[in-house]
Amino acid sequence: MNLIFFDTPVQHLDLMPLTLTRPIADLRIGILKIAEKWKYWFSEYFDDVEIKISFLTPSYLSHKFPLQQDSDNFYINGGLLPNKEITRQIFQLFHNEVISNENHLLAVRTDKIFESYEHLVDGIPVLQQMNEDITLISQLWHIFEQNRSQITEDFELVTKGRKTQPITDPNTVVYGKDNIFLEEGASVKSAILDAENAPIYLGKNSLVDIGCMVRGAFALCEGAVLNIGAKIRGDTTIGVYSKFGGEVSNVVVQGYSNKAHDGYLGNSVIGEWCNMGADTNCSNLKNNFKTVSLWNYRCKDYVQTNKLFCGTFMGDFVRCGINTMLNTGTVIGVGANIFGADFPPKFVPDFAWGGGESFTKTNLEKFFETAEIIKSRKNQILTEQEKAIFKYIYANNLST
Repeated sequence: MNLIFFDTPVQHLDLMPLTLTRPIADLRIGILKIAEKWKYWFSEYFDDVEIKISFLTPSYLSHKFPLQQDSDNFYINGGLLPNKEITRQIFQLFHNEVISNENHLLAVRTDKIFESYEHLVDGIPVLQQMNEDITLISQLWHIFEQNRSQITEDFELVTKGRKTQPITDPNTVVYGKDNIFLEEGASVKSAILDAENAPIYLGKNSLVDIGCMVRGAFALCEGAVLNIGAKIRGDTTIGVYSKFGGEVSNVVVQGYSNKAHDGYLGNSVIGEWCNMGADTNCSNLKNNFKTVSLWNYRCKDYVQTNKLFCGTFMGDFVRCGINTMLNTGTVIGVGANIFGADFPPKFVPDFAWGGGESFTKTNLEKFFETAEIIKSRKNQILTEQEKAIFKYIYANNLST
């Protein structure tokens, strides 16, 4: 069985810069990526069937995230978050049946292969209406907004029928022991873990280092590290092989990113391979207590979030120098390098290089040199597929 996650053009643009380098369903929210959640849920119905994951995404991403063909395809909106009832409705679809709501195509079951979202919409009639409440990730702030509930739901999925590894450190203080799960190799040293009101999940070979204070809901994914003395105020996911310190509240880190030192980060979403220098601080509340607006790649303008708390959104491979100060509702494009004493603007375009209001566009080959070094530090390489994606983004000026 083939689960094909499609991006609608509007959703894909609205979730940039995060979706500049990945399909929507490849976004992490909670413990798992969206596509991984669906694989868990569908396995409840198909015990003995291989479940494949495939993507229908913009063509420049398709080499890294290819479309796979099969005789039984479930096309699912990449921003749709699964639950028991939605999965049941989609599972019970007949071939060439569709589920939608007033605003979005949600799911299709078919033996056909469609090469684009437009062909999918034109090729299938709408035969069903989704009657259940749905959660659809269609704006950047939805990711941190839904993270608490998604950690809780993913925690139940990934720990079902399994036994946690014990916390052996005698100096660690635990509240809500039954709501804490450690994967193999996870380590905790002289920390305080408070899971009385929401779960704490520590992934394989992760580390909570000396003096950390952690409140659930919290997910520390495989190979990730909380540095000495980190203060995690809850509703936070630190993605795979990331390293974080300082004060963090309601943040979702996709993976492979570092904020190793002190500084505050709240109500934010951070892409992969980002690095925030020592004492990087992010405002998530305006001084006039008004709601926050964000730069939108589709509208080429600021849009209203209606959120009182809203911090920073970083695309992949963003770097911030020491003492960087980020305004409330800052959007930073892919490959940007920010430094200097002044606040950068609330929108920093892709591949921008500089500080304050003074930016130039970085040289692409120099960006590749730095990206290769960044990835090599975690024993990975910059692939030709990834270079092709960055070349497309660079050439097409998608952020402006």
